[in-house]
Amino acid sequence: MKPSLSVVIATWQRTTLLERCLNALLNQTIETSYEIIIVTDGPDRETIKFMKRWLNSYLGRVTVTCLSLPVKKGPAAARNAGWRKSRGELIVFTDDDCVPQPACLAQYWLAYTPYRNTPVAFSGCVQVPLSGMPTDYEMNISQLERASFVTANCACSRQALLLTNGLDEEFTMAWREDTALEFDLSEKDVPIIKVPGAIIQHPVRTATWGVSIREQKKSMFNALLYKKHTTLYDKVKIGRTPRHYYLIACMLLLAFVFAFRNVQLTWLCLAIWAVLTGWFAFKRLRNTSPQF
Repeated sequence: MKPSLSVVIATWQRTTLLERCLNALLNQTIETSYEIIIVTDGPDRETIKFMKRWLNSYLGRVTVTCLSLPVKKGPAAARNAGWRKSRGELIVFTDDDCVPQPACLAQYWLAYTPYRNTPVAFSGCVQVPLSGMPTDYEMNISQLERASFVTANCACSRQALLLTNGLDEEFTMAWREDTALEFDLSEKDVPIIKVPGAIIQHPVRTATWGVSIREQKKSMFNALLYKKHTTLYDKVKIGRTPRHYYLIACMLLLAFVFAFRNVQLTWLCLAIWAVLTGWFAFKRLRNTSPQF
């Protein structure tokens, strides 16, 4: 029987988290038929091996499929492969480190029913459990609770995805690809409806020291989003244009330029760079745990 709803999960070498997500999806209260499609972002022997073992012991009524991208291209590309492979008229996106609550899919389907066979999208509720004194990394993840549209918990009708041609695969990391889809939908006049009852929990996974520093490289996708959707970027004020990043990088670059020409200007640029870097670090870390 053709499923009415499809759930697409992008993953990469996180089988323990994937199994937790799968178990939550198989315990949904929804009465209509649905399928689960798992897409690994590139060849992933660990996940494929796990899924083969898992599927051999699985006897449930929900169809579960696992496929892999031929090369690593990012979660946007993995999600595109998933929804294009899917058969449902409503496609729900979530992540392998998320835990959909029992009524999540039922709430999406209930919200979608009046809009069947029309371009429409939905945004669910994300809950991020935090410790008493969260780290900077945990605080950053908790921003998902306030985001208007995230691929950790959203749904789109097939017609809506066909209008936008899916997610923009130029966003090759898990950053701003969901906002790019939100903007694409808005530019196509596709309504995005909030569904508070479609809840997923997003526990913060264990991270190594210095993860917040490494995560800064994702800021380049803020610039890409600004380039592609300048008007909407300015309108919704997404974190503002990251001028402080440019200024910090510019001061360091100028210090190297003046290194063999003008010692005073070199030290001035380095001093400004140090002050700006210190200010940015203080602003980010002042209310967090010392671990980051």
